[in-house]
Amino acid sequence: MRVLGAGTKRVAAWRRDPVLLAPAVLTVVIGLAAILTPPQIPFTRLLVVAPALAASLWRVRGTLLLGGVCALAVLAYAVLDGDQESMFTAGAIAAVGLAAAYASHLRTQRERTLSEVEAVANTTQEVLLRPVARHVAHLEIATLYLAAAPHAKVGGDFYAAADTPFGLRLLLGDVRGKGLPAVGVAAALLGSFHEVAYEARGLAEVAERLDTSMGRYCRSRTGSRADAEEFATAILVEIPRGGTHLSFLNCGHPPALLFHEDAPRSLDPPAASPPINLAEILGTTYTVERVPFGPGDTLLLYTDGVTETRAPGGAFFPLERWAGGVPAGFMPQELLRRLHRALLAQSRGKLDDDIACLAVRYEGPAPPA
Repeated sequence: MRVLGAGTKRVAAWRRDPVLLAPAVLTVVIGLAAILTPPQIPFTRLLVVAPALAASLWRVRGTLLLGGVCALAVLAYAVLDGDQESMFTAGAIAAVGLAAAYASHLRTQRERTLSEVEAVANTTQEVLLRPVARHVAHLEIATLYLAAAPHAKVGGDFYAAADTPFGLRLLLGDVRGKGLPAVGVAAALLGSFHEVAYEARGLAEVAERLDTSMGRYCRSRTGSRADAEEFATAILVEIPRGGTHLSFLNCGHPPALLFHEDAPRSLDPPAASPPINLAEILGTTYTVERVPFGPGDTLLLYTDGVTETRAPGGAFFPLERWAGGVPAGFMPQELLRRLHRALLAQSRGKLDDDIACLAVRYEGPAPPA
């Protein structure tokens, strides 16, 4: 039963990816060529390629078996034909088969390690970037996250949403720097937000608590909070249930885009608020702004990885111009899909910075006057 199960899995794998059959097909082709051509044309020497190819596609047992079959076939041919050169060829194939089996062993070990790392990365992403509900009351929400590092799932950009007694509260931000240190700061900020979003009376208090949390985290790592190189830009949003306005607080972050009556506009705050962890250094306070937000409106939050996506010639992605050409009535998920495609087209598929986006659309009926 075990053998049958393994064979069934192998056949299924071959059907999914016919390239896996290449070593066996190559062996058959070379073998037929050796049989059908005169002995003076030493096609058998080419059989050494088959186990070498198998090492990149098959596991150790299959690679070793193919190498052994090829070596025995050539050895039998050499004995029957009395060809000493073919005996040397059989020995060479056997040696390459052993080396190929070892190479296959190393490859499968690396693949297993990569699979484990990917599983850890997926778990880390689920822990840090908690799944965001698609619908909260009268709002529809969609997210997009792209990490710059190859095979990475998380980076220095972050987002979060919380359905609180004060309404839907959103956080989207970007930690200075990249790599694991940036992920650590993002984790500290997200953990703090998921706690204070349900308690703080206003967005200014949320920002103050985030500033305190990041200060503690930086102090635990560097021994000092007052470091101008340790900060995060962020934007906080609060959308009350059934309200006609939203409140936002921009902490040195790229301005949000508001699609109102299908005409996007940038929400540039009149009063600047400091990035998180720089309020003490800059000696400023957090200022909350309020703008209309009603049925049919869509809010787009994004990190600077969007606007700093470059074309091969160096031109930055024109987000506002792109937004102006978006047809009316798109749901948040489709809006982000189109944005993703536009960014890939701009960069020719080579995005080199973390990107986080969060889109919210007011889908409910107009509140009573």
